[in-house]
Amino acid sequence: MYQTMDYQQKLAEKLTILNERGDGVLIRMNYIKKVRENRKIYKANGLFNRNKELDFHLICLRLGSFVRICTCVQLLHNTNIYLRVNTVYQLFTDHVYELLNTIDACQCFFDIAINFDFTKNYLDLIITYTSVIITLSRIDDKKALVGMFNCAHEMTNGSSDPSYPRLGQMFVEYEHPWKKLTEEFGPHTRSVTAALLSLRMVYPRRNLPAEQWRSAQLLSLLSAPAAMLDPACCDTMACEYLSMEVMERWIIIGFLLCHSSLNTNQASQELWKMALQSGLFLVLTRDEVLNIHKVSEDLFVSIKGYSKRVADIKECREHAILNSGAMHRERRHFLRGAMKELFKILEDEPGLLGPKALFVFMALSFSRDEVLWLVRHSENMPKIKTPEDYIDNQMAELMFHMEKLRGLMTKYNHVVQRYHVQYLAQFDALVLNDTIQNIYVCPEEESVLMTSFVSTLSALSIKQVENKEEFDFRALRLDWLRLQAYTSVNKAPLPIKEYPDLAKVMNLIQFHTRMVDSVEELLQDTSELSILGYYPRVFEKMFSQSSEEMTMKRYLMAFPAVCSHFSQCGHPLCPEETEAMEKRSLHLCVTFLEQIAKQTSSVVLEICAEQCNLNDQLQAKHCAEAISAARHRKQKKPVPKKGEVQKEKPGAESLRKDRAVVTNVDKMHLMLTELCSCYSLCSDFIVFDHIVVPTEFLLSHLEIRLSEIIVRMANYNQTTQEIARPSDLLAGLRAYTASLHSLSSYINVDITRLVKNILLQQTQPLDSRGGQTITTIYTNWYLESLLRQASNSIIVHCPTMQCFVNQATDNEPSFRAEEFSDVLELQALAELIGPYGLKFLSENLMWHITSQVSELKKLVIENMDVLVQMRNNFDNPEEMANLKKRLTGGENVLKRMTIIGVILSFRSMAQDNLKDVLKKHCPYLIGPMECLRDFISPETDIKVTLSVFELASAAGLTCDIDPALVAAIRSMQTDNTSLDEEYKLSCLLLVYIAVSLPTLALDPNSFYSREHGGHNNNIHCLATAINQLAAAMFTVQNKNIEQHLKEFLLLASSTLLQLGQNVEKMESKNRDSIYLLLHGIVEESPFLNQDMLESCFPYVLLRNAYREVYRSYIVTLG
Repeated sequence: MYQTMDYQQKLAEKLTILNERGDGVLIRMNYIKKVRENRKIYKANGLFNRNKELDFHLICLRLGSFVRICTCVQLLHNTNIYLRVNTVYQLFTDHVYELLNTIDACQCFFDIAINFDFTKNYLDLIITYTSVIITLSRIDDKKALVGMFNCAHEMTNGSSDPSYPRLGQMFVEYEHPWKKLTEEFGPHTRSVTAALLSLRMVYPRRNLPAEQWRSAQLLSLLSAPAAMLDPACCDTMACEYLSMEVMERWIIIGFLLCHSSLNTNQASQELWKMALQSGLFLVLTRDEVLNIHKVSEDLFVSIKGYSKRVADIKECREHAILNSGAMHRERRHFLRGAMKELFKILEDEPGLLGPKALFVFMALSFSRDEVLWLVRHSENMPKIKTPEDYIDNQMAELMFHMEKLRGLMTKYNHVVQRYHVQYLAQFDALVLNDTIQNIYVCPEEESVLMTSFVSTLSALSIKQVENKEEFDFRALRLDWLRLQAYTSVNKAPLPIKEYPDLAKVMNLIQFHTRMVDSVEELLQDTSELSILGYYPRVFEKMFSQSSEEMTMKRYLMAFPAVCSHFSQCGHPLCPEETEAMEKRSLHLCVTFLEQIAKQTSSVVLEICAEQCNLNDQLQAKHCAEAISAARHRKQKKPVPKKGEVQKEKPGAESLRKDRAVVTNVDKMHLMLTELCSCYSLCSDFIVFDHIVVPTEFLLSHLEIRLSEIIVRMANYNQTTQEIARPSDLLAGLRAYTASLHSLSSYINVDITRLVKNILLQQTQPLDSRGGQTITTIYTNWYLESLLRQASNSIIVHCPTMQCFVNQATDNEPSFRAEEFSDVLELQALAELIGPYGLKFLSENLMWHITSQVSELKKLVIENMDVLVQMRNNFDNPEEMANLKKRLTGGENVLKRMTIIGVILSFRSMAQDNLKDVLKKHCPYLIGPMECLRDFISPETDIKVTLSVFELASAAGLTCDIDPALVAAIRSMQTDNTSLDEEYKLSCLLLVYIAVSLPTLALDPNSFYSREHGGHNNNIHCLATAINQLAAAMFTVQNKNIEQHLKEFLLLASSTLLQLGQNVEKMESKNRDSIYLLLHGIVEESPFLNQDMLESCFPYVLLRNAYREVYRSYIVTLG
């Protein structure tokens, strides 16, 4: 009988398999319940409404057979999942019922301190079975679902489903689940009670108030310094980190099922009351809870003779409401300090993780119990006078230290492994061997198992750890479970209750083997907080409460890190739940990280803004008052007016009379330190196969915010056309960048990469989010404000100072042009928007040039006949005079060419400053470019020439032919015009310009200003326009540029010489200034020289013109 009941029943194997399968069934049942409660999913699954059976029969009656069959097939598909689960549930309950009866028949011995695994698996199976029954009873419309499936199955297959009658009977029997369960577990009362009573030495010791924990110095390694290196061990190793929530579930549900012992056994009653006083709710699975007092009271009220137990329940409920919240609050307070101390010691001396590993798992298990208690009670908070007991705004600290301890165990796993391999081989194996030798009677099967234990442990070597071999002691632990089952049955030849020393040694060995091969699994058992994924509202509320506390900001990273636990709670029997949990986990994780990054970036940028303001106070523009005060220092100071506040000098904010005075900057740096400390938890973690890097969220937020700030710092007002000077923006940006780099001293982030990404985006028309950049803003401003006014001669190009200046007018100018166009400002602009930004600026400038060229071509076409005759008769003064009278629009041509010249002059200034900036930043890159540009000769192929010039132009180098202008002119060509026609228009345009030059002498603003080095109406820009436009047009048409510019020079000289022969004073008033324009055209041209000019225009006229212009200039000596 013993052999049959012991070896062949395979109690250990069945307990293991049924517990694993029961977890899957329970999770699946809970998922179905949630689906049924969620109407959206319910409808999406294609199910009918509450009157589904009636609706289904009506459909079947009214539809034809084919449609009816299709409907049935669809219905079978939709409800099959529910029936399959119910079938698995039916098989599970049958096997559990059979196994429980077998265990009762064997009269098994249960004691959590001796046969821990056997007792734990037995109690877990009872609780899982009960939870499955209770969860099934909570599913809405379960009868209708199974009924629909059976009806569809019958209509499709011609017979009802075989499992339907049994399922229907079970649903009827378990209509009132607790009543049925108590009847069912009546025969198992002895075994269940014995197992539960074995907790009376474990549970009361764990369920102590924080004051007793503190007085006993629980979890402290410093309480006994002399024993710090001693291994932490006891007779009940696994019980020390057993979850208190699990024990309470065993006790309360176990005594509900076998309640008769409460009236007959005082120890049972005391254990039951203690569990009832600990809280108000127990978790069945996920977020399904059991209101323990209400369920117990409802059950016992209906049973005769239990009035005292009902009174006990009410008393325990009142005690729990009044005291449990405060008790658990104090426990959390104690654990925060104890966990911090434990982590600091172990982090400093990781070698202690070997002997003191038990302390780590105890601390994690205790903390997890408190977190789970608060979560389930916060979601179902009772109406009490002290709700603050159920709110913990310091939960982040406890979870943070849990994560740090988990990380420490994972990081130094090799230390723990090395220690325990030696412990197993050199101590445990010897102790076990001695214990076995003291056993008088040892059957063959048990002897084989124990001998294998000793041989397995004795074979361990430290070299296996050094060689990084994989350890697997699962077989040994399963054999120990088998041995517990063999020796726990009644009348066993080797009763384990008579050999407690063997049990203690094996329980110790089991713990040590887990330290070698399954530390991760043990960490999951003691510290995973996946339950938070099923309470997202509570989870988010905890984060919000913790983020409001300054001292908790350094621990906020624990919340997203906990989301990595959620992937561990899935089960193969319910893959749909895993998919839903993945989405929820990622959403929560991203939400927390975004909030942390948002807070951190806000503080960082506030500090940067403060530093930018301090830096701005040191700018030269603010020193005028200081200089004025220094000049009049010897004078008697005037008495300050009453109420007048004297301006503080820069640096005054650093002077303090008392260090205790905290400034706003101090507070921001303190907050930044706290927030940055939370990033030290981990550099990355994994959430459902997604690698999450917290610092990337911070960098992303900083990138977005800083991009917005840079644009905002430009102070661009489209209505008033106000904008910040590029040098001011650059100074502010440098202050921000310098302050941002200090972030690297807090967190390991690449600020250089961040700044480069941001500034590179600012060189593009739009940033990565489609927003405006400073490139677009400054391009629009220079085109719409500065160049537009320069086109109307309100602003003058000043070659002497290499900038634009305002003309003296009656109206006050909206801005000073030199403050936005001098060398310093344009260099700052080049620093800000770089080569890419200047290329975008050039493209916009070219668009305006091409629009002017289009208008010029129209004017040429209108006067084509006259221009052809003038080109052929330029050496005939009389004929030219007659033709000139027929020519119209000459002033318009010169005006448009002047506009082109102004635009090209501005572009040339910007390019020169870009070259200077690039020479400073990358001189070894600019040098080879200059050599390559100088290597180009007129004989070089035009395609090669343009490619080289495009490269050089991108770096700001000046080229004989502007590749951007060539590309713009080429883009103007259409299919309607031939190259010959374009060539003719280009030639006639030069003729048009040449013969129109004398009309400039009539404009009083054509006077040459020695101060500016140009003309007051910007006609000196014609030199740039004529040279570059001609070069571009004839390059596109593949013609000789020099030849056509010589022709232009000949025509222009001829017409200007005729101007010199005119004796009328009015027409010749600005003749000398116009002569200088001709000289300027030759000076700026890479294709013309002075010899060519002198061959057609006497040098003496130029000399006299310079003398006359400079003679009229009044020099003021100061």
